Amino acid sequence: MVVDTLHDISVHLHTDSPEKNQFVSAKVVLITAISSGQGKTTVTAALARKLQQQGQMVRVFKTGPDFIDPQLLERACGTEVDTLDLWMVGLVESRRKLALAAADTDVILIEGVMGLYDGTPSSADLALAFGVPVLAVLNVGAMAQTVGALALGLRDYGPVPLAGVIANKVASTRHAAMVRESMRDIPLFATLSGQSDRLPERHLGLVLPDEVEHVESLLQQLADQLELDQPAWDALPLTYFDLRIPEAESGTEQKTAGDAIPGVALVQPLKDKIIAIARDAAFAFMYPANLACLRSLGAELQFFSPLDNQAIPPQAHALYLPGGYPELHAARLQAATRWQESVRTAYAAGMPILAECGGMMAISEFLVDQQGQRWTMAGLLQGTVSMQARLAGLGPHAWQTKQGELRGHSFHYSRFVTPITPAGYAKPARSCAVSAGEAIYHQENLTASYFHAYFPSNPAAIAALFLRGQK
Repeated sequence: MVVDTLHDISVHLHTDSPEKNQFVSAKVVLITAISSGQGKTTVTAALARKLQQQGQMVRVFKTGPDFIDPQLLERACGTEVDTLDLWMVGLVESRRKLALAAADTDVILIEGVMGLYDGTPSSADLALAFGVPVLAVLNVGAMAQTVGALALGLRDYGPVPLAGVIANKVASTRHAAMVRESMRDIPLFATLSGQSDRLPERHLGLVLPDEVEHVESLLQQLADQLELDQPAWDALPLTYFDLRIPEAESGTEQKTAGDAIPGVALVQPLKDKIIAIARDAAFAFMYPANLACLRSLGAELQFFSPLDNQAIPPQAHALYLPGGYPELHAARLQAATRWQESVRTAYAAGMPILAECGGMMAISEFLVDQQGQRWTMAGLLQGTVSMQARLAGLGPHAWQTKQGELRGHSFHYSRFVTPITPAGYAKPARSCAVSAGEAIYHQENLTASYFHAYFPSNPAAIAALFLRGQK
């Protein structure tokens, strides 16, 4: 934990009103659990939808690197879900995001990552940094009184300001009563009954919401099943944020990008540049902040779908191929000859290309899917990507570029076997990691890696990538 280094930040919890126009407030909670798989995303989505139906303006944030859960949460609350992370996004920028959200919303829900104390920094560190009360989601499907021991342990280990528990997979009213009695002075904020219909999952997490035909009815069902203790919810204090947010200091905080984001000069190195971005079910993993960063750097963004065999827009100056699920759509990508020809032509013409994870997989020579079937990809990078059952890369990573450190993460179940010599590595952020990191491949105007970059962590480095090879 990094509580000592975060102790004196200027976020305040007040019982009386601060000076007008200096502070903003909202009801803010961090929704966490003892581990992944407890139902954090399900509960956060259900609570967001329920509060929204009560007439509340709701914003949701996701802690840590994640592309899939935010898409579902966006469907639940109707607004864009941004990332909070003390390492990848930074303390000052995370504070800025919360303050701006509090200025125009009633409720802010922050879904934690993994278990409450997992990671350095952890979700607990984030809650303590911003004075945010914590709600713990506990899957009580196979327990009763032991829930109390878990809740007390979660509260006291840190400690953290545990406001209460949301019990998931409650079997009956009597079961809920036993859970409530076991927690002594910790309130049971809500219960969610066992779901006959649940959010489907696959190897990288939940299925994308656009692939779930009945996602809206499922979200509504979850909201209806969530039994909220309204008086306990209403009694939660407001969290106040100071709108006078200092800019990041060099060496202690990461830089942010563009006119709309403090911390950077008004130079727009990508002004008048059109960046083509692949976006469909095979290329669905991109941070909203990355798109905002590119726009702040002056770029115009144009989206297209390789799965629909769309060519790169002819007016584009650069190409961004984000991650996603190319392994699930390999047959369509192999058949998308117009898309493949356009990317080969763009590469040959010197167009700067950034390919991340799934984007890199789609421009390799071959992709071997989970069933062992081999598919022909666009062929810009010599080598074969093969899916495997075991996780091949996970966790926060940093790449030391000529413009400084670029932060992001890695998460993939495939391996790329290639004769290409890496130009460098994005290395794991945690010193205990034994991996050499994720290889960065530079080939003429092309940059490719399993590394997912968080663009606002170093806008200058991102601008350089999208200008790579241009005269």
